[in-house]
Amino acid sequence: MKISKELQEVLLEIARESILEELTGEKLIDKSYYLRKYPELAREQAVFVTINKRQAKPNEEVLRGCIGSLLPLRPLIDDVIYNAKAAAFQDPRFPPLSMEEFRQIRIEISVLSIPEKVEYRDADDLKNKIIPGKHGVILQLSGRRATFLPQVWEQLPDFDLFFQHLCIKAGLPGNCLDFHPEISRYEVTIFEEE
Repeated sequence: MKISKELQEVLLEIARESILEELTGEKLIDKSYYLRKYPELAREQAVFVTINKRQAKPNEEVLRGCIGSLLPLRPLIDDVIYNAKAAAFQDPRFPPLSMEEFRQIRIEISVLSIPEKVEYRDADDLKNKIIPGKHGVILQLSGRRATFLPQVWEQLPDFDLFFQHLCIKAGLPGNCLDFHPEISRYEVTIFEEE
């Protein structure tokens, strides 16, 4: 899905306002207005919302929350609102976001393509079908599942290390590729606040 610069800014504004709504208890988002002005917000689309917290040093940030959907199950506007609130207040790795922290965050949105299953023989074959930096990966095995967005390749550029961490994130042994998990790949359109 091609997302105009204007729509990117609108989605970032909606994400920020949805978090502020939760913090203040005030109704800030007029969904009917947004849907009238931007009908593409009604299209079902899966998104991840990532919240980074600015640090004391310039250009330094730390992850503060990241929650998303892998499949398009609701309108784009609703998925952004739901996942922005979830990233701010329900990511189990962090306490709920405070008003003080809210002033220090930068929001990033990743709009996902439909995941496609990757047929592969072994890890070497998989290396030829997953492009670091381009593909996000969903790994499933024994009722467990985890994903890494394409941005994770920046921290884990080595294929083996990337998949070892993804296996562990799914609650599986680091060598879970040896057990031939189901792998799907997807791409994202990423945009963030200035």
